Amino acid sequence: MADLAVQFVTHILKLNQEYQPLDRFYLTNRVYALVGEQLPTDDTPDLLDLAEALLDAAVANQKIEDTPTAREILDAELMDLVTPRPSTVNGAFWNHYQVSPLAATDYFYQLSRQNDYIKTRAIAKNVVFPVTTNYGDLEITINLSKPEKDPKAIAAAQHQAQTDYPKCQLCMENEGYLGRLGYPARSNHRIIRFTLGGETWGFQYSPYAYFNEHAIFLNQEHRPMVINQHTFTNLLEIVRMLPHYFVGSNADLPIVGGSMLTHDHYQGGRHVFPMMKAPIIHEFTVAGVQAGIVKWPLATIRLTSDTPEKLVNAATAIQQTWCDYSDESVDVRAYTGQTRHHTITPIAYRHDQQYVLDLVLRDNQTSTQYPDGIFHPHPDVQHIKKENIGLIEVMGRAILPARLKTEMQAVADYLVGQPVEIAAYHQPWVADLQQRYTFTAENVHEILDRELGLVFARVLEDAGVFKQTTDGQAAFKRFVDQLG
Repeated sequence: MADLAVQFVTHILKLNQEYQPLDRFYLTNRVYALVGEQLPTDDTPDLLDLAEALLDAAVANQKIEDTPTAREILDAELMDLVTPRPSTVNGAFWNHYQVSPLAATDYFYQLSRQNDYIKTRAIAKNVVFPVTTNYGDLEITINLSKPEKDPKAIAAAQHQAQTDYPKCQLCMENEGYLGRLGYPARSNHRIIRFTLGGETWGFQYSPYAYFNEHAIFLNQEHRPMVINQHTFTNLLEIVRMLPHYFVGSNADLPIVGGSMLTHDHYQGGRHVFPMMKAPIIHEFTVAGVQAGIVKWPLATIRLTSDTPEKLVNAATAIQQTWCDYSDESVDVRAYTGQTRHHTITPIAYRHDQQYVLDLVLRDNQTSTQYPDGIFHPHPDVQHIKKENIGLIEVMGRAILPARLKTEMQAVADYLVGQPVEIAAYHQPWVADLQQRYTFTAENVHEILDRELGLVFARVLEDAGVFKQTTDGQAAFKRFVDQLG
Protein backbone atom coordinates (compact mmCIF):
# COMPACT_ATOMS: atom_id res chain seq x y z
CA MET A 1 0.00 0.00 0.00
CA ALA A 2 1.50 3.34 -1.10
CA ASP A 3 1.35 6.65 0.68
CA LEU A 4 -0.97 9.43 -0.58
CA ALA A 5 1.70 11.18 -2.65
CA VAL A 6 2.64 8.02 -4.53
CA GLN A 7 -1.02 7.30 -5.23
CA PHE A 8 -1.58 10.85 -6.45
CA VAL A 9 1.39 10.60 -8.82
CA THR A 10 -0.17 7.48 -10.35
CA HIS A 11 -3.18 9.65 -11.27
CA ILE A 12 -0.91 12.36 -12.67
CA LEU A 13 0.84 9.85 -14.95
CA LYS A 14 -2.52 8.49 -16.10
CA LEU A 15 -4.19 11.82 -16.83
CA ASN A 16 -1.35 14.14 -17.87
CA GLN A 17 0.41 12.74 -20.92
CA GLU A 18 3.17 15.34 -20.65
CA TYR A 19 4.70 13.16 -17.92
CA GLN A 20 6.22 9.69 -18.36
CA PRO A 21 6.97 6.91 -15.81
CA LEU A 22 10.52 8.22 -15.66
CA ASP A 23 9.10 11.37 -14.01
CA ARG A 24 7.61 9.48 -11.03
CA PHE A 25 10.28 10.43 -8.44
CA TYR A 26 10.28 14.02 -9.62
CA LEU A 27 6.49 14.26 -9.31
CA THR A 28 6.45 12.54 -5.94
CA ASN A 29 8.91 15.08 -4.62
CA ARG A 30 6.81 17.91 -6.04
CA VAL A 31 3.81 16.61 -4.08
CA TYR A 32 5.90 16.19 -0.91
CA ALA A 33 7.07 19.79 -1.30
CA LEU A 34 3.46 20.97 -1.35
CA VAL A 35 1.95 18.81 1.42
CA GLY A 36 4.85 17.54 3.51
CA GLU A 37 6.49 14.13 3.73
CA GLN A 38 4.58 12.67 6.67
CA LEU A 39 1.69 11.03 4.84
CA PRO A 40 -0.68 8.17 5.64
CA THR A 41 -0.79 5.05 3.48
CA ASP A 42 -4.56 4.62 3.19
CA ASP A 43 -5.84 3.16 -0.08
CA THR A 44 -7.74 6.07 -1.68
CA PRO A 45 -8.60 5.24 -5.30
CA ASP A 46 -10.75 8.29 -6.12
CA LEU A 47 -8.75 11.33 -7.27
CA LEU A 48 -10.92 13.92 -5.51
CA ASP A 49 -10.91 11.93 -2.26
CA LEU A 50 -7.15 11.64 -2.58
CA ALA A 51 -6.75 15.38 -3.06
CA GLU A 52 -8.89 16.03 0.01
CA ALA A 53 -6.75 13.65 2.06
CA LEU A 54 -3.61 15.44 0.86
CA LEU A 55 -5.07 18.76 2.01
CA ASP A 56 -5.74 17.29 5.45
CA ALA A 57 -2.15 16.01 5.54
CA ALA A 58 -0.82 19.44 4.56
CA VAL A 59 -2.69 20.94 7.50
CA ALA A 60 -1.31 18.25 9.83
CA ASN A 61 2.20 18.85 8.49
CA GLN A 62 1.74 22.62 9.01
CA LYS A 63 2.25 23.32 5.31
CA ILE A 64 -0.97 25.35 5.22
CA GLU A 65 -3.45 26.80 7.69
CA ASP A 66 -6.79 25.03 7.93
CA THR A 67 -8.76 27.77 6.13
CA PRO A 68 -10.95 27.58 3.01
CA THR A 69 -8.63 29.95 1.13
CA ALA A 70 -5.43 28.02 1.91
CA ARG A 71 -7.06 24.69 1.08
CA GLU A 72 -8.45 26.03 -2.21
CA ILE A 73 -5.07 27.37 -3.31
CA LEU A 74 -3.26 24.12 -2.48
CA ASP A 75 -5.98 22.00 -4.09
CA ALA A 76 -5.60 23.95 -7.34
CA GLU A 77 -1.80 23.56 -7.19
CA LEU A 78 -2.13 19.79 -6.80
CA MET A 79 -4.64 19.58 -9.63
CA ASP A 80 -2.37 21.68 -11.81
CA LEU A 81 0.02 18.69 -11.82
CA VAL A 82 -2.81 16.57 -13.23
CA THR A 83 -3.53 19.15 -15.96
CA PRO A 84 -1.49 19.57 -19.18
CA ARG A 85 -0.06 22.98 -19.97
CA PRO A 86 -2.32 25.51 -21.76
CA SER A 87 -0.52 25.04 -25.09
CA THR A 88 -0.96 21.25 -24.85
CA VAL A 89 -4.65 21.57 -23.98
CA ASN A 90 -5.23 23.95 -26.87
CA GLY A 91 -3.46 21.66 -29.30
CA ALA A 92 -5.46 18.66 -28.14
CA PHE A 93 -8.76 20.59 -28.38
CA TRP A 94 -8.20 21.62 -31.98
CA ASN A 95 -6.95 18.13 -32.92
CA HIS A 96 -10.20 16.72 -31.54
CA TYR A 97 -12.08 19.44 -33.43
CA GLN A 98 -10.82 17.96 -36.69
CA VAL A 99 -12.87 14.87 -35.77
CA SER A 100 -15.91 16.92 -34.74
CA PRO A 101 -16.87 19.95 -32.63
CA LEU A 102 -18.55 17.55 -30.21
CA ALA A 103 -15.33 15.54 -29.79
CA ALA A 104 -13.46 18.77 -28.99
CA THR A 105 -15.87 19.95 -26.29
CA ASP A 106 -16.16 16.42 -24.87
CA TYR A 107 -12.38 16.38 -24.43
CA PHE A 108 -12.20 19.80 -22.77
CA TYR A 109 -15.26 19.26 -20.58
CA GLN A 110 -13.97 15.91 -19.32
CA LEU A 111 -10.55 17.44 -18.57
CA SER A 112 -12.17 20.32 -16.66
CA ARG A 113 -14.14 17.85 -14.56
CA GLN A 114 -11.25 15.46 -13.95
CA ASN A 115 -8.94 18.19 -12.68
CA ASP A 116 -11.64 19.60 -10.39
CA TYR A 117 -11.79 22.97 -12.15
CA ILE A 118 -15.50 22.25 -12.56
CA LYS A 119 -16.56 21.64 -8.96
CA THR A 120 -18.69 18.56 -9.61
CA ARG A 121 -19.18 17.65 -5.96
CA ALA A 122 -20.25 21.14 -5.01
CA ILE A 123 -22.61 21.37 -8.01
CA ALA A 124 -24.23 18.09 -6.99
CA LYS A 125 -25.50 19.83 -3.83
CA ASN A 126 -27.75 22.14 -5.86
CA VAL A 127 -31.51 21.62 -5.64
CA VAL A 128 -33.02 21.29 -9.14
CA PHE A 129 -36.61 20.54 -10.18
CA PRO A 130 -39.09 21.46 -12.97
CA VAL A 131 -42.39 23.28 -12.44
CA THR A 132 -45.20 23.34 -15.01
CA THR A 133 -46.54 26.84 -15.72
CA ASN A 134 -48.39 28.67 -18.49
CA TYR A 135 -44.99 29.05 -20.16
CA GLY A 136 -44.06 25.37 -20.12
CA ASP A 137 -41.81 23.62 -17.62
CA LEU A 138 -39.62 26.21 -15.91
CA GLU A 139 -36.40 24.98 -14.28
CA ILE A 140 -35.96 25.85 -10.61
CA THR A 141 -32.52 25.64 -8.99
CA ILE A 142 -31.45 26.61 -5.49
CA ASN A 143 -27.76 27.35 -5.79
CA LEU A 144 -25.82 25.62 -3.01
CA SER A 145 -22.56 25.05 -4.89
CA LYS A 146 -20.63 28.27 -4.37
CA PRO A 147 -18.69 28.15 -1.10
CA GLU A 148 -19.51 30.53 1.71
CA LYS A 149 -17.09 33.43 1.99
CA ASP A 150 -14.23 32.79 4.37
CA PRO A 151 -14.57 35.26 7.31
CA LYS A 152 -10.84 35.00 8.11
CA ALA A 153 -10.00 35.76 4.49
CA ILE A 154 -12.29 38.78 4.46
CA ALA A 155 -10.65 40.13 7.62
CA ALA A 156 -7.12 39.40 6.42
CA ALA A 157 -7.73 40.91 3.00
CA GLN A 158 -8.16 44.33 4.63
CA HIS A 159 -4.47 44.23 5.55
CA GLN A 160 -3.28 42.79 2.23
CA ALA A 161 -1.58 44.96 -0.38
CA GLN A 162 -4.12 45.86 -3.05
CA THR A 163 -3.56 44.64 -6.60
CA ASP A 164 -5.45 44.91 -9.86
CA TYR A 165 -3.94 41.74 -11.30
CA PRO A 166 -5.87 40.05 -12.76
CA LYS A 167 -8.25 42.92 -13.46
CA CYS A 168 -11.28 40.63 -13.02
CA GLN A 169 -12.17 36.95 -12.79
CA LEU A 170 -12.89 36.78 -16.53
CA CYS A 171 -9.47 37.99 -17.69
CA MET A 172 -7.21 35.49 -19.46
CA GLU A 173 -4.50 36.32 -16.91
CA ASN A 174 -6.41 34.06 -14.50
CA GLU A 175 -5.04 31.00 -16.30
CA GLY A 176 -2.61 29.47 -13.79
CA TYR A 177 -3.05 32.25 -11.21
CA LEU A 178 -2.20 31.07 -7.69
CA GLY A 179 -5.04 32.91 -5.97
CA ARG A 180 -5.06 35.05 -2.86
CA LEU A 181 -7.27 36.08 0.03
CA GLY A 182 -10.64 36.99 -1.44
CA TYR A 183 -9.69 35.92 -4.97
CA PRO A 184 -10.10 32.37 -6.36
CA ALA A 185 -7.25 29.96 -7.05
CA ARG A 186 -6.78 29.21 -10.75
CA SER A 187 -3.59 27.11 -10.98
CA ASN A 188 -5.55 24.33 -12.76
CA HIS A 189 -7.49 26.71 -15.02
CA ARG A 190 -7.21 26.34 -18.81
CA ILE A 191 -8.66 28.47 -21.63
CA ILE A 192 -9.12 27.50 -25.29
CA ARG A 193 -8.10 30.31 -27.67
CA PHE A 194 -9.90 31.08 -30.91
CA THR A 195 -10.39 34.00 -33.29
CA LEU A 196 -13.72 35.81 -33.34
CA GLY A 197 -14.35 38.86 -35.46
CA GLY A 198 -10.62 39.34 -35.98
CA GLU A 199 -9.95 39.32 -32.21
CA THR A 200 -8.59 36.72 -29.79
CA TRP A 201 -11.24 35.19 -27.57
CA GLY A 202 -11.18 32.44 -24.97
CA PHE A 203 -13.48 29.53 -24.14
CA GLN A 204 -13.63 27.99 -20.69
CA TYR A 205 -16.13 26.24 -18.44
CA SER A 206 -17.76 27.75 -15.38
CA PRO A 207 -16.39 26.28 -12.11
CA TYR A 208 -19.85 26.35 -10.49
CA ALA A 209 -21.96 25.45 -13.50
CA TYR A 210 -25.63 26.44 -13.55
CA PHE A 211 -26.49 23.97 -16.35
CA ASN A 212 -24.94 21.26 -18.51
CA GLU A 213 -21.53 22.18 -19.95
CA HIS A 214 -21.91 25.78 -18.77
CA ALA A 215 -19.30 27.62 -20.85
CA ILE A 216 -17.96 31.16 -20.86
CA PHE A 217 -16.62 32.90 -23.97
CA LEU A 218 -14.44 35.89 -23.09
CA ASN A 219 -12.59 38.61 -24.93
CA GLN A 220 -8.83 38.72 -24.44
CA GLU A 221 -9.16 42.48 -23.85
CA HIS A 222 -10.61 43.66 -20.54
CA ARG A 223 -13.31 45.99 -21.82
CA PRO A 224 -16.97 46.64 -20.93
CA MET A 225 -19.79 44.60 -22.39
CA VAL A 226 -21.77 46.11 -25.23
CA ILE A 227 -24.65 44.80 -27.36
CA ASN A 228 -24.36 45.80 -31.01
CA GLN A 229 -24.20 44.36 -34.52
CA HIS A 230 -20.80 42.86 -33.72
CA THR A 231 -22.37 40.96 -30.82
CA PHE A 232 -24.96 39.31 -33.04
CA THR A 233 -22.26 38.34 -35.53
CA ASN A 234 -20.09 36.86 -32.78
CA LEU A 235 -22.88 34.80 -31.23
CA LEU A 236 -23.86 33.28 -34.57
CA GLU A 237 -20.22 32.56 -35.40
CA ILE A 238 -19.83 30.67 -32.10
CA VAL A 239 -22.84 28.45 -32.82
CA ARG A 240 -21.47 27.87 -36.31
CA MET A 241 -18.21 26.76 -34.69
CA LEU A 242 -19.98 24.74 -31.93
CA PRO A 243 -23.37 23.79 -33.42
CA HIS A 244 -24.37 21.65 -30.41
CA TYR A 245 -24.11 24.65 -28.05
CA PHE A 246 -26.28 27.70 -27.51
CA VAL A 247 -24.62 31.02 -26.69
CA GLY A 248 -26.05 34.27 -25.38
CA SER A 249 -25.08 37.57 -23.84
CA ASN A 250 -26.30 39.36 -20.78
CA ALA A 251 -27.66 42.82 -21.47
CA ASP A 252 -25.23 45.72 -21.24
CA LEU A 253 -27.10 47.93 -18.77
CA PRO A 254 -27.38 47.81 -14.97
CA ILE A 255 -30.50 46.20 -13.41
CA VAL A 256 -31.29 44.17 -16.55
CA GLY A 257 -27.68 43.09 -17.14
CA GLY A 258 -25.56 40.43 -15.53
CA SER A 259 -23.25 40.74 -12.54
CA MET A 260 -20.07 41.36 -14.56
CA LEU A 261 -20.54 44.17 -17.05
CA THR A 262 -16.89 45.25 -17.01
CA HIS A 263 -15.56 42.38 -19.17
CA ASP A 264 -16.97 41.57 -22.60
CA HIS A 265 -18.13 37.95 -22.47
CA TYR A 266 -20.88 35.51 -23.41
CA GLN A 267 -22.27 32.36 -21.81
CA GLY A 268 -23.25 29.14 -23.54
CA GLY A 269 -23.41 25.40 -23.22
CA ARG A 270 -25.16 22.19 -24.06
CA HIS A 271 -28.63 22.77 -22.68
CA VAL A 272 -32.09 23.38 -24.12
CA PHE A 273 -33.81 26.02 -21.99
CA PRO A 274 -37.57 26.44 -21.55
CA MET A 275 -37.60 29.62 -23.65
CA MET A 276 -36.07 27.76 -26.58
CA LYS A 277 -39.07 25.39 -26.54
CA ALA A 278 -41.69 28.17 -26.34
CA PRO A 279 -43.99 28.59 -29.38
CA ILE A 280 -44.46 31.55 -31.71
CA ILE A 281 -47.82 33.32 -31.21
CA HIS A 282 -47.54 36.06 -33.85
CA GLU A 283 -45.55 35.83 -37.10
CA PHE A 284 -44.07 38.69 -39.11
CA THR A 285 -40.92 39.49 -41.11
CA VAL A 286 -38.01 41.85 -40.45
CA ALA A 287 -35.53 42.75 -43.20
CA GLY A 288 -36.75 39.74 -45.17
CA VAL A 289 -36.23 37.34 -42.24
CA GLN A 290 -38.87 35.08 -40.70
CA ALA A 291 -39.73 36.43 -37.25
CA GLY A 292 -42.25 35.93 -34.49
CA ILE A 293 -43.34 36.99 -31.03
CA VAL A 294 -42.66 34.16 -28.56
CA LYS A 295 -45.15 33.06 -25.92
CA TRP A 296 -42.86 33.97 -23.06
CA PRO A 297 -43.14 36.23 -19.98
CA LEU A 298 -40.33 38.46 -21.22
CA ALA A 299 -40.86 40.26 -24.53
CA THR A 300 -39.02 38.01 -27.00
CA ILE A 301 -38.67 38.13 -30.78
CA ARG A 302 -37.40 34.99 -32.52
CA LEU A 303 -35.54 35.26 -35.83
CA THR A 304 -34.89 32.16 -37.97
CA SER A 305 -32.82 31.76 -41.13
CA ASP A 306 -30.32 29.45 -42.75
CA THR A 307 -28.14 32.51 -43.42
CA PRO A 308 -26.50 34.09 -40.34
CA GLU A 309 -25.81 37.36 -42.14
CA LYS A 310 -29.57 37.91 -42.67
CA LEU A 311 -30.17 37.35 -38.96
CA VAL A 312 -27.51 39.95 -38.09
CA ASN A 313 -29.17 42.55 -40.33
CA ALA A 314 -32.63 41.85 -38.89
CA ALA A 315 -31.38 41.86 -35.30
CA THR A 316 -29.56 45.15 -35.85
CA ALA A 317 -32.72 46.72 -37.27
CA ILE A 318 -34.72 45.56 -34.23
CA GLN A 319 -32.10 46.84 -31.79
CA GLN A 320 -31.85 50.24 -33.43
CA THR A 321 -35.62 50.66 -33.35
CA TRP A 322 -35.94 49.43 -29.77
CA CYS A 323 -33.21 51.71 -28.42
CA ASP A 324 -35.27 54.80 -29.38
CA TYR A 325 -38.78 53.38 -28.90
CA SER A 326 -41.21 54.59 -26.23
CA ASP A 327 -44.80 53.69 -25.40
CA GLU A 328 -45.98 55.62 -22.34
CA SER A 329 -49.19 53.56 -22.16
CA VAL A 330 -47.16 50.56 -20.91
CA ASP A 331 -44.39 52.51 -19.09
CA VAL A 332 -41.87 51.90 -21.86
CA ARG A 333 -39.46 54.85 -22.18
CA ALA A 334 -36.26 54.84 -24.18
CA TYR A 335 -34.57 57.71 -22.34
CA THR A 336 -34.73 59.81 -19.22
CA GLY A 337 -32.87 62.91 -20.25
CA GLN A 338 -29.63 61.54 -21.74
CA THR A 339 -29.85 58.23 -19.86
CA ARG A 340 -30.52 55.26 -22.13
CA HIS A 341 -32.90 52.59 -20.82
CA HIS A 342 -33.25 50.09 -23.65
CA THR A 343 -31.08 47.18 -24.66
CA ILE A 344 -31.39 43.52 -25.69
CA THR A 345 -30.50 40.12 -24.25
CA PRO A 346 -29.62 38.03 -27.36
CA ILE A 347 -29.43 34.21 -27.52
CA ALA A 348 -28.23 32.19 -30.55
CA TYR A 349 -28.63 28.46 -31.24
CA ARG A 350 -29.14 25.97 -34.05
CA HIS A 351 -32.23 24.00 -35.01
CA ASP A 352 -31.09 21.45 -37.57
CA GLN A 353 -29.70 23.58 -40.42
CA GLN A 354 -31.47 26.72 -39.27
CA TYR A 355 -29.87 29.44 -37.19
CA VAL A 356 -32.09 30.93 -34.49
CA LEU A 357 -31.60 34.27 -32.74
CA ASP A 358 -33.88 35.12 -29.82
CA LEU A 359 -33.91 38.81 -28.87
CA VAL A 360 -35.32 39.71 -25.45
CA LEU A 361 -36.25 43.38 -25.13
CA ARG A 362 -35.04 44.94 -21.84
CA ASP A 363 -35.80 48.25 -20.10
CA ASN A 364 -33.92 49.30 -16.94
CA GLN A 365 -36.06 52.20 -15.76
CA THR A 366 -36.77 52.82 -12.09
CA SER A 367 -39.61 54.76 -10.50
CA THR A 368 -40.81 55.95 -7.11
CA GLN A 369 -43.10 52.93 -6.92
CA TYR A 370 -40.40 50.52 -8.15
CA PRO A 371 -37.00 51.90 -7.11
CA ASP A 372 -35.30 48.55 -7.85
CA GLY A 373 -36.62 48.60 -11.41
CA ILE A 374 -40.00 48.84 -13.15
CA PHE A 375 -39.14 45.70 -15.14
CA HIS A 376 -37.43 43.88 -12.27
CA PRO A 377 -38.82 41.52 -9.59
CA HIS A 378 -41.40 43.58 -7.68
CA PRO A 379 -41.33 43.83 -3.86
CA ASP A 380 -43.98 41.17 -3.27
CA VAL A 381 -41.82 38.45 -4.86
CA GLN A 382 -38.43 39.60 -3.58
CA HIS A 383 -38.72 37.27 -0.60
CA ILE A 384 -37.91 34.57 -3.19
CA LYS A 385 -35.85 36.47 -5.77
CA LYS A 386 -34.62 40.06 -5.66
CA GLU A 387 -31.44 39.84 -7.75
CA ASN A 388 -31.08 40.91 -11.38
CA ILE A 389 -32.72 38.72 -14.02
CA GLY A 390 -29.77 37.82 -16.22
CA LEU A 391 -29.28 35.64 -19.27
CA ILE A 392 -29.88 32.23 -17.65
CA GLU A 393 -33.05 33.27 -15.87
CA VAL A 394 -34.33 35.10 -18.94
CA MET A 395 -34.36 31.67 -20.62
CA GLY A 396 -36.40 30.07 -17.83
CA ARG A 397 -33.90 28.59 -15.36
CA ALA A 398 -34.16 30.14 -11.90
CA ILE A 399 -30.96 30.65 -9.93
CA LEU A 400 -32.38 31.08 -6.44
CA PRO A 401 -30.31 31.96 -3.35
CA ALA A 402 -29.00 29.25 -1.02
CA ARG A 403 -30.94 30.69 1.92
CA LEU A 404 -34.15 29.25 0.45
CA LYS A 405 -33.22 25.66 1.20
CA THR A 406 -33.40 26.13 4.97
CA GLU A 407 -36.11 28.76 4.74
CA MET A 408 -38.41 26.53 2.67
CA GLN A 409 -37.89 23.68 5.13
CA ALA A 410 -38.94 26.03 7.94
CA VAL A 411 -41.97 27.11 5.90
CA ALA A 412 -42.90 23.46 5.30
CA ASP A 413 -42.63 22.67 9.01
CA TYR A 414 -44.71 25.72 9.87
CA LEU A 415 -47.43 24.79 7.37
CA VAL A 416 -47.90 21.36 8.91
CA GLY A 417 -48.15 22.78 12.41
CA GLN A 418 -44.62 22.48 13.74
CA PRO A 419 -43.60 25.11 16.36
CA VAL A 420 -41.03 26.92 14.20
CA GLU A 421 -40.45 30.53 13.20
CA ILE A 422 -40.35 31.66 9.60
CA ALA A 423 -38.70 34.74 8.13
CA ALA A 424 -40.95 37.80 8.32
CA TYR A 425 -40.63 38.45 4.59
CA HIS A 426 -42.22 35.04 3.84
CA GLN A 427 -45.24 35.55 6.10
CA PRO A 428 -47.65 37.25 3.62
CA TRP A 429 -46.93 34.53 1.04
CA VAL A 430 -47.40 31.77 3.62
CA ALA A 431 -50.71 33.30 4.78
CA ASP A 432 -51.93 33.25 1.16
CA LEU A 433 -50.88 29.60 0.78
CA GLN A 434 -52.82 28.70 3.92
CA GLN A 435 -55.95 30.19 2.40
CA ARG A 436 -55.60 28.08 -0.74
CA TYR A 437 -54.37 24.68 0.48
CA THR A 438 -54.82 22.11 3.19
CA PHE A 439 -51.29 21.01 4.01
CA THR A 440 -50.14 17.60 5.17
CA ALA A 441 -46.73 16.08 5.73
CA GLU A 442 -47.27 14.14 2.48
CA ASN A 443 -48.15 17.07 0.20
CA VAL A 444 -46.37 20.12 1.67
CA HIS A 445 -43.09 19.84 -0.26
CA GLU A 446 -44.79 19.15 -3.59
CA ILE A 447 -47.03 22.19 -3.14
CA LEU A 448 -44.16 24.42 -2.04
CA ASP A 449 -42.03 23.40 -5.02
CA ARG A 450 -44.89 24.19 -7.39
CA GLU A 451 -45.62 27.53 -5.74
CA LEU A 452 -41.92 28.43 -5.80
CA GLY A 453 -42.00 27.86 -9.56
CA LEU A 454 -45.10 30.02 -9.93
CA VAL A 455 -43.38 32.83 -8.03
CA PHE A 456 -40.46 32.56 -10.46
CA ALA A 457 -42.92 32.81 -13.37
CA ARG A 458 -44.19 36.04 -11.76
CA VAL A 459 -40.60 37.26 -11.41
CA LEU A 460 -40.15 36.80 -15.17
CA GLU A 461 -43.47 38.51 -15.87
CA ASP A 462 -42.32 41.50 -13.81
CA ALA A 463 -39.19 41.68 -15.99
CA GLY A 464 -41.21 41.63 -19.23
CA VAL A 465 -41.64 44.98 -20.97
CA PHE A 466 -44.67 43.82 -22.99
CA LYS A 467 -46.81 41.58 -20.78
CA GLN A 468 -48.63 38.42 -21.88
CA THR A 469 -51.95 40.26 -21.57
CA THR A 470 -54.30 41.72 -24.16
CA ASP A 471 -52.95 45.24 -23.64
CA GLY A 472 -49.36 44.04 -23.42
CA GLN A 473 -49.51 42.07 -26.64
CA ALA A 474 -51.26 44.91 -28.43
CA ALA A 475 -48.38 47.16 -27.36
CA PHE A 476 -45.86 44.55 -28.52
CA LYS A 477 -47.53 44.45 -31.96
CA ARG A 478 -47.37 48.23 -32.16
CA PHE A 479 -43.63 47.97 -31.68
CA VAL A 480 -43.39 45.21 -34.30
CA ASP A 481 -45.29 47.43 -36.75
CA GLN A 482 -42.47 49.98 -36.43
CA LEU A 483 -40.00 47.44 -37.79
CA GLY A 484 -41.39 47.66 -41.33
